[in-house]
This record gives sequence, C-alpha cells and structure tokens, in this order.
Amino acid sequence: MSSERAWSFGDSMEEAVQAAGSPVELMRDLGVGRFTKVRDEFTHWIEEQRSWRETCAFADQSYHMTDHHVQGPDAIELYKKYAVNSFENAEPGKAKQMVVANPNGYFIGDAILFHLDDDEFLSVGGAAAHNWLQYQVESGDLDVEGELRGRPVATKEDPKYFRYQVQGPEAIKIMEEAVDEPLPDLGFFNFESVSIGGVDANLLRHGMAGEPGFEFWGSYDQGDDVKETVLEAGEEYGIKRLGGESYQTPNAILGWVPLVVPAIFDEGMEEYREWLDVRRGLLSIGGSFDSDDITDYYFTPIELNYDHILNFDHDFVGKEPLEEEYEDPAREKVTLVWDGDDVVDTFASLFREGDTYQFMDFPHPRAAACPYDEVQKDGEHVGVSTDKSYIYNEREFLSLAVIDADHAEPGTEVTLIWGEPEDNENPNVERHVQKEISATVANAPYSEDKR
Repeated sequence: MSSERAWSFGDSMEEAVQAAGSPVELMRDLGVGRFTKVRDEFTHWIEEQRSWRETCAFADQSYHMTDHHVQGPDAIELYKKYAVNSFENAEPGKAKQMVVANPNGYFIGDAILFHLDDDEFLSVGGAAAHNWLQYQVESGDLDVEGELRGRPVATKEDPKYFRYQVQGPEAIKIMEEAVDEPLPDLGFFNFESVSIGGVDANLLRHGMAGEPGFEFWGSYDQGDDVKETVLEAGEEYGIKRLGGESYQTPNAILGWVPLVVPAIFDEGMEEYREWLDVRRGLLSIGGSFDSDDITDYYFTPIELNYDHILNFDHDFVGKEPLEEEYEDPAREKVTLVWDGDDVVDTFASLFREGDTYQFMDFPHPRAAACPYDEVQKDGEHVGVSTDKSYIYNEREFLSLAVIDADHAEPGTEVTLIWGEPEDNENPNVERHVQKEISATVANAPYSEDKR
C-alpha cells in the first residue's frame, strides 16, 4: 500500500474516493487481508480437496461472512424492491441465493437468504449486498428493522452463529449418525430445526463442488460440541476438515465468483457512499487487467450467470436495464482451463537467469480480494478472468471469466495475461514480468453436478 495514502479508515466511502482521486486508485494495491480464523491446512490441501470427491469434507464457515438479520411487517417488501429474485413462493424453511443490483442493472452483491419466519429473514454472505440493504432499512420508509454483523475475522469479535458444512459422497450417512433424530428428508435449499449431539441447530440441504451435503448453524458458544459430534460420526467414513486454502478452491468448479467490485460508484449513489464506512465496504483490486474507469470492473447479474434466478414479475431496482440485456447479453461467464505447460513455466522461471514471472501460490493464488486478469483473443481484449484455483481432482488449473459472447463457445482458445501491471505497489506481490498463458474456454460450472 502506498505510503502516500490520502484517506483513512475513519472516512466514509465517498470521502475516501474523493481523497484517493478515483475508485480505482482507492482500491488498487491494497493487498489482501486474512480470509478466516481457520488454519490454512489440517492435513494437506490436496488430501482436503480429495475428500469432497472421495469421502466427505467438513468446512467451518463461521468467520469469513457477514450476517444480516431483518424482521418486521415489510421485510418481504424490502427484498422484493431490491433483489432481482422472485418472492412469490417465499415461505419459512426455504433458502435462496439472493442477488441485488444497482439502479443501472450492475451487480452489487449476493448472499444466501434464509426465510426464518413470516416476517423474519437471515442472509449470510459477502458484505456488499448486506451494506446496501441495511442502508435501505435505515434510510427508507419500510416498517422493518435490520441488524448487520461484520466478518468476525475482521471485527475480531466472536460470531453469533457457528456455521458448518459437510459435502461429499458420504455426507448423508455421516449426518444420519450425527443428528439425534431421523434425518429430515429435505429438498434442495430447504432447512429444518434438528438436534446434533444435544444441541439445537438449523440444517440446510445444500451442496458444494457438485457433491451432496448439508450446511448447519446454531449458537456459536455450542459450536465446538456440534463439531466434535459430526467429526466423530465421520471418522469411519474418512471425513477431512478443510483448511482456509482448500475451502476457497471449489468455486472454480462450482462456477460461483465469490468477490467482484461492487457497483456502488455510479452517479446518483453518492448518499449511499456517504453513509457507508469505508472499512465496511472496501475491497482490493489486483491482477493484470488495468483500467482507470471503475465501471470496467463491473459485471451484471446476467454476466455472472444469475439469469436463471432473475424474475421480472415484480418491480425492483435495476429491472429495466436488466430486461434489455436479458434478450441479447454481450458477455458470458465461462471456465478457463489454463495450459499446464505455461503454468509450469511460471515456476520454471525461478530456476533461470533473468526476469521471473509472478509467483503462483497453490492452490488458490490471491494477492487481492478481487482479482481481474486480462483475457485476449488474437491480441485484442475480450474479457477478464476472476477467481482461480488448482484442482487436484481435475489435475487442472481453472479460473472463472466473463468474456465476449462471440468467444464463449467451449473449446475456444484464448490468452490470459498473468502478472500485475509494471507500476503496481501491491505489498503481497514481488517484482516480476507479465506472462502470456494459453487457456481453453469450458462450461461454468465445470464439474458434473451430483447434488
């Protein structure tokens, strides 16, 4: 981070943008903070990746997400007004992936929304969607209350809830043993109260990395008891705990982009940025893609492949531009399969005289919260690559990209630029030169869905 920083963490987002000179200057070269309190590895990240394919993976999600608790007579109206989803069939015991857009139809953020009671909801996920919704709670005229809790790893406070996940071919057998009563027969993304080792918890039918599984949460002070119960039940089935490194890697095969620049810097959103504490809303930008225009870092829900949850049966913020885009999207989300020889050559450069390429941490290189790498076709810009990981089960290095629709056909060969711009000041990145890496377009999600 530059020593000449002109803003402080006590500023609003708008004050910080003005002091930095632009949103891009504010967000570039910040590095990246700690993802979770969970240790990086419990066994080896390769064995942990193998567990969700071969046996069962246990993930602790208690520390890296924000929680937004909303209740009141107008709670459902809040979501109808600001989320792109339909809520016609909303009812307690059901969850959905909620997506919010700005007035121009650009993606702000997403979260998993749990319908707890008639007028009560809990959403869990990144801060961007929750910040935007809490602003509407506080500044609007809806009869609703909201409580926003930040990422425990950042606030240094204990979470309100433990939140665990089990995934893999043995997950159902393990939970049959761990749950005190018969395991509920839940439909996908439905949840129900259960007892695990004598502790009350909510059990969600879920899935990760294309494998069947469950997510469950309850009071944080009872989390260790639940964890011990599940791990003991899973011992004979070969359950493995996921460390912070392996936990982040399934996104590349799931087709879910975890973090992008939230579209909050448009004209007309100044009052929101004045309300938003920069500490709560700031994300860092990194990677080879380099533009002075912050809108070049935006995506739309359609480009992120949320068109299947878009529903125009209600009026919501961003509806009109999204209706127009829906008919003929200019870009699509794809998986990029990186050329193995080119990836190996990034490491080989460390054993040769001369310049070296940017070091590629395995399994999940991440020098910024929001990585954006340039994607080209015949030397021309065609899109950006985002989250990336090496997946041992596939023996491939994969990333998720949004590229021009004309080049989104699986099998298309493209070129990715690996390495930061020459003038970068990211403290997490060493001196290096950029490298062209060949990549092949594939479907997103990449793996077969067995959930």
